Amino acid sequence: MSQTQTAIPEIADEEQNTKGEKKAKNRRPANTAFRQQRLKAWQPILTPKTVLPLFFAIGIIFAPIGGLLLWASAQVQELVIDYSECATSAPKGDSPSDFQLIPANKVSSYFKSSNSTNSPQPMWRQNITKAHYGPGLDLDTTICSLTFNIPEDIGPPVLFYYRLTNFYQNHRRYVKSLDTSQLKGGAISNTSIKAGLCAPLDLDPTGKPYYPCGLIANSVFNDTFSSPIRVGSANNKTYPMTNKGIAWESDKSLYGPTKYTVDQIAVPPNWVNRWPNGTYTTDNPPPNLQRDEEFQVWMRTAGLPTFSKLALRNDNETMTGGMYQVDIGLNFPVTVYGGTKSIVISTRTVMGGKNPFLGIAYVVVGGICIVLGFLFTATHLIKPRKLGDHTYLTWNNEQPGTATATGREIRSGNDI
Repeated sequence: MSQTQTAIPEIADEEQNTKGEKKAKNRRPANTAFRQQRLKAWQPILTPKTVLPLFFAIGIIFAPIGGLLLWASAQVQELVIDYSECATSAPKGDSPSDFQLIPANKVSSYFKSSNSTNSPQPMWRQNITKAHYGPGLDLDTTICSLTFNIPEDIGPPVLFYYRLTNFYQNHRRYVKSLDTSQLKGGAISNTSIKAGLCAPLDLDPTGKPYYPCGLIANSVFNDTFSSPIRVGSANNKTYPMTNKGIAWESDKSLYGPTKYTVDQIAVPPNWVNRWPNGTYTTDNPPPNLQRDEEFQVWMRTAGLPTFSKLALRNDNETMTGGMYQVDIGLNFPVTVYGGTKSIVISTRTVMGGKNPFLGIAYVVVGGICIVLGFLFTATHLIKPRKLGDHTYLTWNNEQPGTATATGREIRSGNDI
C-alpha cells in the first residue's frame, strides 16, 4: 500500500474526532438582508439631466426666500447706543445743559422715516445719586442718562435689550457652573454643593453654600434701566415698560423659592453690595428666583461672545416719535475684560428682530447654484462628456467561476 493510502484512514479518524468536539463559535453575522447589507436602496446615477435641473431648482427657491428674509429684516426699526464709556467720558451734571453728544461711532439706528438722518444726535451725561435696593440699603450709584430721538411712531411691541460684546458665556467651565437642584429651590447639603459643578464658587470661607452658587449666577448682569421718558414738552410722559414676560415660559419651571433659611447660605461675592453686610436677613431675604425673570434671562447662556438679552418690553402701546431719556444705573463693568455694553430699542416682525445674515445666506446660496447651473449647462452643450455604462458598476453579478479550488480534498483510493 502506498504512503498516500495509509494517510487516508488517519485523516478520516481525525475528522471523526473533530466532530465529537464542541464546535467553535462562529462570529460571522447571520446571512440576512439586513445583517449583510442587501436591503433595497435608492442608488441614483447622477447625470447632467438630473443634476442641472437640481441646481436651477435650488437657486429659484432659495433666492426669493432670501429676498423675503432681507425685506422682513429691513422692516425692523432699531436704535443701538453703546454706553460703555459713559462713566469716564460723559460730563457730570444734573441739568439739561450738561448733556453732551455721544460719539457717532457709538450710535447706530435703522428707521423707515426719511427724517431719521436729520434727527438730533443722542447725548449723555452722568451723576451720582442714592439708589434704593432694599430696606435700609441706599447705595451711591453712578447714573448714566441717555437722550435720543425716535423719528416716528414705532411698535407695538417695543423691546428693550442690553447687548454685551467679548463676553464668553459659552466657555465650557462657565456653562456648567450651576446647581439645577438648588435653583429649583432645594436645600442642597454643603457636601453635595462641594462635590457638584459650582466650583470655584460653591462654599464661602465659613463653609456655607453660596445661593445661588456658580459662576453664571455670580456674574449676573446688574445694570438697571428706567422706562423711557419723553422729554422736551411741558409734561414729561413716561413710556411704560416692564421686566415681566421677558423670560421663556419653559425657563420659569426651572426655578423655585428656596427652602434654605437665611442663616444657612451666603451671598455670592458679586452680590454683596445689594445686601447689608453682605448677608441675607429676614428683612432682606434671598431673591425668589421663580419670579426674577431678569435672572432667568441671564442664566440662559448665549452661544456667541456678542449677544443681546431682553430687559424690558411693552406689547400694547405705540412709542410715539420724539425725544426720550433713559437713566441707567452703572453696576456691571465691561472695560476690565475689553468688552462693551449697549442698549437696543427695537421692534420685531414675524421673523424676529433685525438679522440680515439668514437672508444674505439664502441669496448667496441661490445665486451660486444658478451660476453653477449655467456654467455646467454650457460645459455640457459645448464639450459633452460621454457617459459610461452604469451596469458595470455592479460587483456581485453571478459570473462563471474561474477560480481554482484550494484546500485539501479527500480522494478515494481508486483515484490514486
